[in-house]
Amino acid sequence: MAFIELNDIVKVFKDRKRGTDMLAIDHVSLRLEKKEFLCLLGPSGCGKSTLLNMIAGFEFPTSGVVTVAGKPITGPGADRGMVFQQANLMPWLPVWDNVAFSLKLQGKSAAERRAAAQPFIETVKLKGFENHYPSELSGGMAQRVGIARALLQNPSVILMDEPFAALDAQTKMEMQEELVALWQRYEGTIVFVTHSVDEALILATKVAVMTHRPGRMRELIDIDLPRPRDTTTPEFNQYKRHVLSLIREESALAHADAALLAA
Repeated sequence: MAFIELNDIVKVFKDRKRGTDMLAIDHVSLRLEKKEFLCLLGPSGCGKSTLLNMIAGFEFPTSGVVTVAGKPITGPGADRGMVFQQANLMPWLPVWDNVAFSLKLQGKSAAERRAAAQPFIETVKLKGFENHYPSELSGGMAQRVGIARALLQNPSVILMDEPFAALDAQTKMEMQEELVALWQRYEGTIVFVTHSVDEALILATKVAVMTHRPGRMRELIDIDLPRPRDTTTPEFNQYKRHVLSLIREESALAHADAALLAA
């Protein structure tokens, strides 16, 4: 049995304005082993984030079953940590208390929270910024806080929804390197949504390319490249050409479908 399983997932959304149903995800099946790093790629609207939210327990399939460690997902759980595109920090709390926010909800004392947060603050290279507030942090630093907050829960799965999309190129590259180092250190399983082919190939052990809506699994690709990944090698660019060809074909099909609906 795989560690994460999506078994024949279908998702239909109700379009109340039009009074119709929209098929968003169509019979997707996916199996992921422990300690894998999966990147989900595909055209906008293909259901990447919806699948991620199903693993998180924020969304539920219309049919099909999502399991982690053999247990069906019935809602959010401490075994799954989520990192969003925006860090979603509490502006009135300093860094250490944002990292330990889950412990605050459990009624832990300030001393207990601070002691628990400190190792993770140091892990994401924010030592010295413990007492800073979110308004005093850069975008990359805020995302480090979000990652530290997820790590503190000691989850077996970390789910990431385009967490570096808003960062500048240099900061994004640094965060990608740091994320790979953290993944290797903690040996967790990561599912990561991105629109960037380069980012997927830099990070992933597997890349899942989805079709245009309704989202289906177009191809699951094992990425056999040494780390750290060198984006200039012929091997990297061979993967890149292949994935880009799939994405471009699906994007063209999406535009053709849109033109038919508009006609």
